[in-house]
Amino acid sequence: MEGMIRCSANHVPLSPISFLERSASVYRDRVAIVYGRVKFTWRDTLERCTRLASAITHLGISRGDVVAALAPNIPAMYELHFGVPMAGAVLCTLNIRHDSAMVSTLLKHSEAKMIFVDYQLLDTAQGALEILSKTRTKLPRLVLIPECDKLQPTISNSGPTVAGDLEYETLIAMGKTDFDIRWPNDEWDPIALNYTSGTTSRPKGVIYSHRGAHLNSLAAVLLNEMGSMPVYLWTVPMFHCNGWCLTWGVAAQGGTNVCLRNVTAKGIFDSISQHRVTHMGGAPTVLNMIINAPVGDQRPLPGKVAVMTGGAPPPPQVLFNMKELGFGVFHSYGLTETYGPGTVCTWKPEWDLLPPDKQAKINARQGLHHLGMEEVDIKDPVTMKSVPPDAKTIGEVMFRGNTVMNGYLKDIKATEESFKGGWFRSGDLGVKHPDGYIELKDRSKDIIISGGENISTIEVEAVLFSHPAILEAAVVGRPDDHWGETPCAFVKLKEGCNANANEIIKFCRNKLPHYMAPKTVVFYDLPKTSTGKTQKYILKEKAKAMGSLSKRSSSKM
Repeated sequence: MEGMIRCSANHVPLSPISFLERSASVYRDRVAIVYGRVKFTWRDTLERCTRLASAITHLGISRGDVVAALAPNIPAMYELHFGVPMAGAVLCTLNIRHDSAMVSTLLKHSEAKMIFVDYQLLDTAQGALEILSKTRTKLPRLVLIPECDKLQPTISNSGPTVAGDLEYETLIAMGKTDFDIRWPNDEWDPIALNYTSGTTSRPKGVIYSHRGAHLNSLAAVLLNEMGSMPVYLWTVPMFHCNGWCLTWGVAAQGGTNVCLRNVTAKGIFDSISQHRVTHMGGAPTVLNMIINAPVGDQRPLPGKVAVMTGGAPPPPQVLFNMKELGFGVFHSYGLTETYGPGTVCTWKPEWDLLPPDKQAKINARQGLHHLGMEEVDIKDPVTMKSVPPDAKTIGEVMFRGNTVMNGYLKDIKATEESFKGGWFRSGDLGVKHPDGYIELKDRSKDIIISGGENISTIEVEAVLFSHPAILEAAVVGRPDDHWGETPCAFVKLKEGCNANANEIIKFCRNKLPHYMAPKTVVFYDLPKTSTGKTQKYILKEKAKAMGSLSKRSSSKM
């Protein structure tokens, strides 16, 4: 319309960096980060992040360069989420469970110029650099992050690290507080590079923008019902989707970040009690850890603790038990490509009148898109038509909106394929309920087709989790000469509990159609990624190695 002018007065590129600047003014003397005896205020945090940005710029980091980090949930990891983008660079947080070979692969693919490494992971990083040194790849400069208040190992002189490698606090001291922050020229500029978990294939580099990070941070704050000055316990890895974008989101509300290096049930209960934690997050495995904590490790909650769960569909029994303990669970769903949370199962007051077990089943659904996402739908992947809301017709979960990734680094073919039809194709299968809420049924690669019938492993796993003796469960397909494949359950029992395979199969048959019940039960410690996802590809290989369970002449369903 006539009279409109776009200028610096009314248009600023969105960036979560602004959250830190505001909190340093509004909440300047409030504690921003606590880790053991270490505490930093929001004013301290802005100063340290500014110094960090200044120092890495002085060392040659330019706009658009990738800076990697290999560290658990410690103060330095939090500061890197601001300091690196304040230098105009792109933060690449690496999975701390990767071995040297994978770290070297990701460093080479991302072309990282620097890598910040926690002292406990120094051997892994140096092993990666040794592998890289045998190629023509230029080695990234290594910065060692020491543990607070403890004597540290020095960087090994035997490793192929660049002369003059630095220690984190020394680097902070080098920086200047009057450094001019390098704001993005365009809000679509990259802020972070996150590699997918690699549960099924080699990880892909997912590019996040300043705009998407800004919007999804605020959406995560809203779906967690975070008021001002929350106390957030870091049980979600900060390297995973940038802590589901709450590394930036907690700053938006001037909250306190309670850092936890190692996630244990005792550590969680102790932290909640000591710091009066109001919010936390975690995959269903973390929730399972909490509800099965030894009585000696449990403590009464000082108040309501809101927990965002995601990463894998939570079994209704786990949600039920969490509520019994006094936790309020917000169920969110998303992928690395959607900056973490993309949907939320928004609770409706009328559901409070339902029996607790029914409430848990409703809350186990994935819900609808949050306010930062434009739309989520279940579609036929071929026709792109929406499936009917009958809670039965299976289709692919698809997203559309500003909190969907920019694309996959150096893989335009995979990017175009994932955006085919104008929607992001998740690869997850689900149904749509009459109220519009979606519910996952499986990954397209995990669905079991037995005798022409589709079996949702998620549904079978939910029943297994309701067995009083089972601590963990995962279901995959086992080859079968007659049925094609049949459900094979890998289970871990609770300590002190006993159950045999026949008992478990009978338990499932009493709650499921017989064709859906497991035909095989294997007692096994489930392999997991550091974000709590079961590595089903490993279990599939084990099931495949078992061979066919039955022959056509003797098989019965």
